[in-house]
Amino acid sequence: MTGRRFYGWRIVAVLAVTETVSWGVLYYAFAVVQVPMRAELGLSAATVAGAFSVAVLTAGLAAVPAGRWLDRHGARGLMTAGSAGAVVLVVAWSRVDSAVGLYVVFAGIGLVSAAVLYDPAFAVVVRWFGEGRSRALLAVTVVAGFASTVFLPLTDALIQGLGWRDALLVLAGILAVTTVVPHAVVLRRDPADLGLHPDGAQSGPSPDPAAARAGLGATAVLVLRDPLFRRLTLGFAANALVVVVVAVHLVAYLLEAGHPSAFAATAAGALGALSVTGRLVVTRAARHRPIAALTATAFGVQAVAVVVLLGAGSSTVGAVVFVVLFGLGFGVGTIARPALVAEGYGTGSFATVSALCGVALTAARTVGPFAAGLLRTWSGSYTPVLLVLAATSVVAAVAVARAGALLTGSPGGGDGHGRLLRHRDDRLQRRVLLRPTGRPATAATRSPVGSRPAGLGLTRPRQPVSALPDADRRD
Repeated sequence: MTGRRFYGWRIVAVLAVTETVSWGVLYYAFAVVQVPMRAELGLSAATVAGAFSVAVLTAGLAAVPAGRWLDRHGARGLMTAGSAGAVVLVVAWSRVDSAVGLYVVFAGIGLVSAAVLYDPAFAVVVRWFGEGRSRALLAVTVVAGFASTVFLPLTDALIQGLGWRDALLVLAGILAVTTVVPHAVVLRRDPADLGLHPDGAQSGPSPDPAAARAGLGATAVLVLRDPLFRRLTLGFAANALVVVVVAVHLVAYLLEAGHPSAFAATAAGALGALSVTGRLVVTRAARHRPIAALTATAFGVQAVAVVVLLGAGSSTVGAVVFVVLFGLGFGVGTIARPALVAEGYGTGSFATVSALCGVALTAARTVGPFAAGLLRTWSGSYTPVLLVLAATSVVAAVAVARAGALLTGSPGGGDGHGRLLRHRDDRLQRRVLLRPTGRPATAATRSPVGSRPAGLGLTRPRQPVSALPDADRRD
């Protein structure tokens, strides 16, 4: 059982607050600040939006090295330094007077975002929790899910009273007070740092941090070849593309369909509130059903929702049905991806694997809205855009369901991930034991491929090929 006084819950409480503030200031405030900033600086909407895209791309590029750092050293130093850097950059944002300065600042904001937003926070949570991981992730994301609800009106009120430059200085102060010191004082890398076990259990496996770090060098190569990783990445990247396109283009679609602007804005805002409900439902249901199956179902329901919007989006009832169905799955990917990555690969290399997956998600979020806009312009309507979104949602559902099949087991046994590792080791051993010419390798040329990097969580020793049953030695 997870003890309520377990130190990990103190970390969760801190991350819930710091993630809310970090997302609110570094991500959502831009939507409000850009309008007066654009007017004062004399920049076009495309130029200002391009700065935000630079931040997204920079965060994606920085995610993998940040993940490797997290796996080797933990999140305390990185998140503290990232928060301090974020404060400096928001202050610098308040002083920009040209497009070049704006782009430089947002490149920096992208870098610190990789150090302080969800991925490093999730890396901390998965190390501190096992059985209670879903509830801990939910606690962080439910609170942080209200970042836009809090910081969009707050930023607008500050701008109305102080102007956009001083409003950013106030936001920088809030960021400094609520994130830098809490990250430095409260965060710890592992329960073992305080003589504890995950979930506050009385006993548990003793981690070997040195062995885990030694395996990180091979993690990326092995994971990129893994069918589990490919299916998870495809599923969550496809869902990320659908979600970001809907978030950006829903208001425009509803206006074209004849709905009043107030209804369109309310419908779009309701997606955020419903995402919290969806996370709560999935987390509770995960006690009885595999989270991969629940996630695939949520993505499939989103495909149905897009079809409803396509067929009945011009009616109020159709639009409301879409918002409800789509909104329930709107935030599921946020909690499901870290849970499934941790289930498939353990905690030793979690940040690296999650960052590798995140690269594809960043690409989808960057390209999706632009590609949807081009398709809308080329076709003259949103119909082909919605058709693509429905098909992409189906792809996401199928990919995650197939990943779940690998995790839950195989005909040969109940350990689905162990089956994956054995399959991969068989391929590696065949490659080593047989040269391209077909001649057996000598003993001197053989590699100890039966051992696995500790970071990938192998739970059973590897037998030599000669000791395997015939069925396991077939190509």
